[in-house]
Amino acid sequence: MSTNVAVVAVVVSQQLGAYGFPQGHPFGTDRLAAFLAEFEARGLGQRVLTLPAREASREELLSFHTEGYVRRVEEASTHGTGLLDAGDTPAFPGVYEAAACVVGSVLNAADAMLAGRCRRAFIPIAGLHHARPDSAGGFCVFNDCGVAIRHFLAHGLKRVAYIDIDAHHGDGVFYAFEDDPAVIFADMHEDGRFLYPGTGAAAETGRGPAAGTKLNVPLPPGAGDDVFGELWPQVMAHLARFEPEALILQCGADSIGGDPLTHLRFSPQGAHGRAARELSAFAEAQGHGRVLALGGGGYNRANLAHAWTAVVEGLLAQPQA
Repeated sequence: MSTNVAVVAVVVSQQLGAYGFPQGHPFGTDRLAAFLAEFEARGLGQRVLTLPAREASREELLSFHTEGYVRRVEEASTHGTGLLDAGDTPAFPGVYEAAACVVGSVLNAADAMLAGRCRRAFIPIAGLHHARPDSAGGFCVFNDCGVAIRHFLAHGLKRVAYIDIDAHHGDGVFYAFEDDPAVIFADMHEDGRFLYPGTGAAAETGRGPAAGTKLNVPLPPGAGDDVFGELWPQVMAHLARFEPEALILQCGADSIGGDPLTHLRFSPQGAHGRAARELSAFAEAQGHGRVLALGGGGYNRANLAHAWTAVVEGLLAQPQA
């Protein structure tokens, strides 16, 4: 058995595939299968620890979301109709259970890291970074990123870094922790003047005691690997200032060239693989190795398959210290 088996864990459960929207929605239930086909074709299933999915408890959801919002999702899940936000995120029968499964699967991976069962982990259907504490948004019902941040902090970590290379700004995470100095934030995204949700200006650097702990790097439409390569070192330098004790990477594949909803032109290896490799090396240099990678967006199925497998390969690239 390879010594890398316990270095990286991946949640591959079919349960995760239930989080997806019907009737031709861009975030369909076929996204997991697209990733798994490439994951197996590259032999990655033999090199990682596989973890099961599970539903998050109500208490876990309430660590980030309000009681009223959780109840509203429960009700919408029962009748399965209507919208959970202004128009992007429709309800469907079982949406509560499917969204809670995303959160629970991320927490399973976080717990495996905290317990020393793996150094790093990847959850393909996760990274739902637009959900606010009291609302859905941008295809995101429950914010697994925010719950994971709270989980790490509740387990004694002093600083957690959130890094986002999805084409869309991670507004649900940013504004929830904008004044929290324990959360180090770095987000490279298409400029909000051209893309939902319209936030993430470079001037948004945190408030109050968290001033300077947040980094937003808006990119022009059409930005490719050359722009990523020029600006990514700013992200790494920002992280190095704060020595975080765990890293969460939202590696949405909608920043890859050819996505039907966005306008960036990264390549899987030039951006996603590089980010995973360098963050893994950085985490090992910090002495803990913890990188929790979340699939995020991506609506071209070939793109997400190649970007997410590049992330898994990048996580595997750094042996345990």
